[in-house]
Amino acid sequence: MTEPHDPASRWSDLERPPLDVRALRQGLIRPGGLWNTLDVVASTGSTNSDLAARARAGLAEGAVLIAEEQTAGRGRLDRRWTAPARSGLFFSVLLRPGPAVPGARLGWLPLLTGVAVATGLARAAGVDTALKWPNDLLVTVDGEERKAGGILAERAGDDAVVVGIGLNVSLRAAELPVPTAGSLALANAVSLDRDTLLRAVLRSLERWYEQWRAAEGDPALSGIQEAYAAGCATLGRTVRAELPGDRELTGEAVAIDGDGRLVLATADGARRPVGAGDIVHVRALGTP
Repeated sequence: MTEPHDPASRWSDLERPPLDVRALRQGLIRPGGLWNTLDVVASTGSTNSDLAARARAGLAEGAVLIAEEQTAGRGRLDRRWTAPARSGLFFSVLLRPGPAVPGARLGWLPLLTGVAVATGLARAAGVDTALKWPNDLLVTVDGEERKAGGILAERAGDDAVVVGIGLNVSLRAAELPVPTAGSLALANAVSLDRDTLLRAVLRSLERWYEQWRAAEGDPALSGIQEAYAAGCATLGRTVRAELPGDRELTGEAVAIDGDGRLVLATADGARRPVGAGDIVHVRALGTP
């Protein structure tokens, strides 16, 4: 990727240098490792869409696609995700867990990714990242939990899953898409070096994924279920699940079950699991 020389270019922000593709490849791609290709593009609509198309064409597991800017990034329920160029990490990875992992356990991949991102950022950025079920990444800004990132996992053919991660790194308050959003910069991270952060997250993701796959996707045996519950900000709170068909379910979030569903203890004494595919939104009561 070449850098334009026009000082007025949107790519000329010296506080937001481009990713070092060569160094990233040297640091992440190794014989026997999960990651085997790593590409950075200046701009694209959605890294998930691009990588899914390549997956359907037969691309091998372990591909990483990163965009310096996403113009049509997507979250769950087709929500939009946009940010200034080079202000964050916007990337997708291609995983093919194989026949050893039952299809019913693939729903753990976004939760696993949340654990991996949180543990990677704790080491590299010195920031505590909480997990809002099922796929939001929260940081604390001025004593308030704010969304700084999200995860989107999508099937791409019979045996492939593309997992996309979006993370606000250097966004300033005036650049936030909504006032309630956050970034690592606003959370006082010790490092905003995107190369360092990306290496940490991808190494963490490789560790957790290989551990989970070796356990044939078993969330308890692999430690994913326990680790997710430990870092989940939703548990222990009274929440309202807004479900399709204008239905609501209110209760205390008490557990993550073996299928990755959020279990709510309702006022009638029942425990009711809510699946990520069925939920519109979960929020703490009393919040906007």
